[in-house]
Amino acid sequence: MTLTAQSDVGRLRRVIVKHVRDAFVDEATIDGQWRDLNYYGRPDLPRAIDEYDRFVDLMKRFDIAVDFLPADGKVGMDSLYPRDTTITTDRGVILCNMGKAQRRTEPDAIAGFLRLHQAQILGAISGAGSIEGGDVTWLDPRTLAVGRGYRTNDEGIRQLRQLLGPEVEVVTVPLPHWKGPGDVFHLMSIISPLDRDLAVVYSPLLPVPFRELLLARGTRLVEVPGEEFEGMGCNILALAPRTCAMRTGLPITRQRLIEAGVEVHEFAGEEICGRGAGGPTCMTRPLQWEV
Repeated sequence: MTLTAQSDVGRLRRVIVKHVRDAFVDEATIDGQWRDLNYYGRPDLPRAIDEYDRFVDLMKRFDIAVDFLPADGKVGMDSLYPRDTTITTDRGVILCNMGKAQRRTEPDAIAGFLRLHQAQILGAISGAGSIEGGDVTWLDPRTLAVGRGYRTNDEGIRQLRQLLGPEVEVVTVPLPHWKGPGDVFHLMSIISPLDRDLAVVYSPLLPVPFRELLLARGTRLVEVPGEEFEGMGCNILALAPRTCAMRTGLPITRQRLIEAGVEVHEFAGEEICGRGAGGPTCMTRPLQWEV
């Protein structure tokens, strides 16, 4: 077994998270931000804290080291979803440049945390380039898929390629318009890898060349039904090969995963996932996998 940052499967060993009490802060903060951030509803803070504590407990049951980002007045409620702020590589962390204007301060905040913990920073996407970590997933240690959509642009992808160098192939995946630039839509809205040869997907929005690539690589696709897609049926966190965490309320997807040989662990996520449209992959920034 080896440790790597260039994976989205394997046995998860270390993650960065932001506790909901430090992201949502208090009732006044929620009142002042949730509409501007396009949340689907106002979160209930006490319930959100309870949900989040149970989510963290689930990860700790798998001996995952959990590092908590501190409270920071320079960022908002969306800091609950640190996946979007960075891209991890074995040579260091790449800081993103957020496509959502209200989140532009988040990469600097996580950079300070990384430096405090002596983590290597490889570089940063800057200037006209934008990229968010939710648009990025490792297909294998040398292949990175990147969604080109409203949050991640061509210049951001060009800079990412330059930082990664020739050792990593970057596969650009054009994303659909779907509900437009104001909606939360990333590449990982339609795919979550669960093992080297298994992924949960929503095929109606998968670009045909990318779906064909996955199949050509021998990836079995677990299909999320239409009625569970907007409940974040594709937003599922691999805890270990064929072992995952997913929010409750997705019974068809859950059963299909079980039939594919996946061990499923559920957590309640109406307040921490449903309101801000960010599931367990969004709420975690994996730093280290054992593969």
